[in-house]
Amino acid sequence: MATRHVIVGGGTAGLNAVQTIREHERGESEIVLVSAERPYSRMVLPYYLGRSIAESHVFTATPARLAQLQVQAHIGRRATSLDTAANRLTLDDGTVIEYDDLLIATGSSPVRAPVPGADGPGVHSFWTLEQARGVVAQIREGGHVVLVGAGFIAFTILNAIRALRARLTILEIAPQILPRMIDGTGAGIVEGWLRRHEVAIRTGAALTTIEEEHGRRRLRFREGEDLLADVVIMATGIRTNLEWLNGSGVHVRRGILVDDHLRSNVPNVYAAGDVAEGRDLVTGETAVHAIEPTAMEHGRVVGANMAGRNVGYRGSLLMNIVEVCHLDIASLGAWDDPTAEAFALARPDRWAYRKLLWRGDRLVGAMILGMANDIWTTNDVGMLKGLVQTGNGLGAWKGHLCRNLFGIKQAFIASGTTARLLPETLLGQPSVAPGQVL
Repeated sequence: MATRHVIVGGGTAGLNAVQTIREHERGESEIVLVSAERPYSRMVLPYYLGRSIAESHVFTATPARLAQLQVQAHIGRRATSLDTAANRLTLDDGTVIEYDDLLIATGSSPVRAPVPGADGPGVHSFWTLEQARGVVAQIREGGHVVLVGAGFIAFTILNAIRALRARLTILEIAPQILPRMIDGTGAGIVEGWLRRHEVAIRTGAALTTIEEEHGRRRLRFREGEDLLADVVIMATGIRTNLEWLNGSGVHVRRGILVDDHLRSNVPNVYAAGDVAEGRDLVTGETAVHAIEPTAMEHGRVVGANMAGRNVGYRGSLLMNIVEVCHLDIASLGAWDDPTAEAFALARPDRWAYRKLLWRGDRLVGAMILGMANDIWTTNDVGMLKGLVQTGNGLGAWKGHLCRNLFGIKQAFIASGTTARLLPETLLGQPSVAPGQVL
């Protein structure tokens, strides 16, 4: 009988696994996809919010595409339990699916702050398509939108809110914005930039309650004046969707612990994307990297292994990039390692900032801020990623970089990093050209 692969989750990791299996097996196996939602790209939801794309452009796998890939789809269904001894998955409608191997790629859900009123009308999360629809329906030109949380998620939708000509205030309980992405110096530059673009910011803001008041929302704080808002968006973190695995025997810590082939402790059960706790490329420790590039890589590696290849994974590189009001903000690798040797330089005249972190002569992390239309910034982000990703020892070029934080190109080329990157492919073979996937 044909091998039956079951994929739980229709996001980036799950769909990349499906496509990779088909690239290698050419339709020889059965693929069953279980997805609570019709597959779509979370990364394009901010463009949907800003009305620059229609909702139809959000979706990533039409029924026709799934049929072309010979996928048996259970859309709108959730996994509720897993029997790893019997190789059986149970869905919320009672359906039982047997499998030969299984990928868990169920992603994350937003977590709202434990504040009275946070679950009331007019208060939204922005993580799923359904939640995005609620926000799109309520934001009006001239209205006041309050973003609770100043992390990466909040900053991905900042431009869209401004494009709708709404007034915007950002709240953050930490002393600075983007506390898990950049340091205090970088945050200060970004805050100045946002205020210049008429975005109000309140840091150290401890929200105590959200109350309804004549169709609007009154936000009260431990200290400071109240705020009246037309729309409140909670962007206060995410949690992995793993509760349904209780009693399954799959080992879960911060995520599902996986080996270098992305297998869990159960040999025929894999994990990918937000739910996987695997090797950090820089530190070698286990980590959960809830970012799109990691989900894509995980899906490709798992798909190849499910298809019978033997593909190891070096580990994922933590990297976040966001653009706000035409200012690029990026951090990667061990950007916040307090034990690393750090060199930093700001160029206020160009709204630019660099910070490089080292272990010996190896670059292990970086931060970079700069204008989005400045090729100086755009090119250097990619080169810094390459230097961290390859782990090249830079020898004397370390000194050059520490003296010239805005002169990355010369060290990048001279260190041979390009030569190391060019032959590298995720699956150890040339990429599949468009049109070659079944």
